[in-house]
Amino acid sequence: MNARKWIVALVLLLSLVPYQLPVLAKQPGVYHFGFKKSVNGALPSIDEEGFKDIITKHGALFTGDTSKKELYLTFDNGYENGFTPKILDVLKDKQAPAAFFVTGHYVKDQPDLIKRMTVEGHIVGNHSWSHPDMSQLSEGQIKTELDKVKEQVVQLTGRPEMDFLRPPRGIFNERVLAAAKQFGYTNVFWSVAYKDWDVNAQKGPQFAYDQVMKQLHPGAIILLHSVSRDNAGALGRIIDDARKQGYEFKGLDALAGAGRGVNEEQRAQ
Repeated sequence: MNARKWIVALVLLLSLVPYQLPVLAKQPGVYHFGFKKSVNGALPSIDEEGFKDIITKHGALFTGDTSKKELYLTFDNGYENGFTPKILDVLKDKQAPAAFFVTGHYVKDQPDLIKRMTVEGHIVGNHSWSHPDMSQLSEGQIKTELDKVKEQVVQLTGRPEMDFLRPPRGIFNERVLAAAKQFGYTNVFWSVAYKDWDVNAQKGPQFAYDQVMKQLHPGAIILLHSVSRDNAGALGRIIDDARKQGYEFKGLDALAGAGRGVNEEQRAQ
């Protein structure tokens, strides 16, 4: 085979490869929030990650006070898959507060559930209008994404406050965090999570229960996706058994004005 045919063959082969180099690898300073999970009540590896200084600088939350047995339930609501009403029923029955981070699609599609979240005392947070990679947006575009969600939620609920933001897909850079802070938001990440968003790979409530319970640690902010059938089935037991371990569930507003992702001893330094 001559050189030209080799080149053509190589191009065809590469075109069939389903993987691409991650965009983030080409963009220094852009991060995807991730860490080694908590084991046996120890803290996850967030303190060891390269983005720790940036998120701390801009007051982002990833845990509460890690010296206290407190937990914070948060749900990402990109679209409704039929399980949020059951989740809300469990939270109401257990008297456990939560935060729901909603997109523009969710706001338009599920106004009654947005209202119910608010009426039942939960926080409705901003997850952007169209769920973009906000590190690719200008400051003005970021503001538009956030303002559209807030305006629609205020119209639905009559409550003007919207203080918390979860960057879509956990992708961020320092500019995104600074802009969100400038617009009045506290960025909220997490310290407990698992792959629960794939609706075609649900493994049953016991799996969800095990994944959450084995990661629990003091001050944990728990990320769950409301599209998960497993989460809806496991939530009541998670709450009950976490309380049996001495944990108390609190709302994110309990962290307002506090140092972000550090315990009391660290704040005093």
